[in-house]
Amino acid sequence: MPPRLLAPVAALLLLAGIARADDRPCPALAPALPLPGLSAAVAQGEPLTIVALGSSSTAGAGASAPEMSYPARLAASLRRALPGMALTVVNAGIGGEEAPDMLARLDRDVLAQHPRLVVWQAGANGAMRGRDPEAFRRALLTGIARLRQAGAEVVLMDNQRAPRVNAAPGHERFDRVMAEVAREARVALFSRGRLMDAWNAAGLPGALLLTGDGVHHNDRGYACIADALAQAILGGLRGNAIAARDTGGARELAAIP
Repeated sequence: MPPRLLAPVAALLLLAGIARADDRPCPALAPALPLPGLSAAVAQGEPLTIVALGSSSTAGAGASAPEMSYPARLAASLRRALPGMALTVVNAGIGGEEAPDMLARLDRDVLAQHPRLVVWQAGANGAMRGRDPEAFRRALLTGIARLRQAGAEVVLMDNQRAPRVNAAPGHERFDRVMAEVAREARVALFSRGRLMDAWNAAGLPGALLLTGDGVHHNDRGYACIADALAQAILGGLRGNAIAARDTGGARELAAIP
């Protein structure tokens, strides 16, 4: 082959390889989330409202369209798995916000929806702006208490592995604080950080899941997050169904695949 053609051909082969990698299903690798309240609601056939509270990676920054955001894709996955269930996922993400900002609009944007489940994503903006992790802790604990009082279960979602987040001094502290809060408050943690580390180890590098801004997910990244979260939620529902059957408790969750 003439030398002048080698570079274009090599570039095409590289792009083809990236496309194949980008098309591969993401390994879920996320543990089941214990959600007894949600399980009971599903068992009774009650309408379900899930609120996704967070900042830009909940709002869908970097996605090609609103329906490509993780909350929209989560809704689609759960509806496929729970046919006939009246299920709504509300996207309450606002770009640039930190946990105290989200706490300030909890009544208006979250509790007014009467959610059964709230997935609360937070921490990246605080980390990148050098905020106090203890203020982050206080906001999370206050918000969880208010959500619980209103009858909602909570899943906390920590930071993505992204160049600009990773470059922030002390960014690991925000993930540690969130994990500590989850243990202290006894709520579920969906760790994007550990999930992306596992994907990377399985041959799916984070660069394929992020946009060029070094922070936000692309469509593929949001799909992977939504699929893993849906499987973690459904795994928790299946586990609770088995426990209920074995103990002669609440009606079995027959619809869970």
